[in-house]
Amino acid sequence: MAYDRHLADKITLYMERKKVNFYEKEMMGGITWMVDEKMSIGIFKGGLMARVGIENFDELVQKPGASQMINGSRPMKGYLTITEEGFDMDKDLEFWIEKCLEFNPKAKSSKKKKKS
Repeated sequence: MAYDRHLADKITLYMERKKVNFYEKEMMGGITWMVDEKMSIGIFKGGLMARVGIENFDELVQKPGASQMINGSRPMKGYLTITEEGFDMDKDLEFWIEKCLEFNPKAKSSKKKKKS
């Protein structure tokens, strides 16, 4: 998988410092941090994938580097893509991690696929 391992390490260290119960999962050509079996934040196509929900979406999408996440041609409801300009400072990266962690308890788990 091709993603920025230095950025991944920063996210992991922050989660560990905050004592978040998480695990890393490689998916969609990147990596995501799973919290309570739900995608929280990830590195995807060179930027961040931030699962922030819809409650404050209109405000958060206005932040530098933020835009609605698109998968194929479909907008992903409650997800943002953050370009490097939006997380180049540690405090900005921590802001996005916190927004994802704040939303996580409200997020729904994806349905488990049955094995045939």
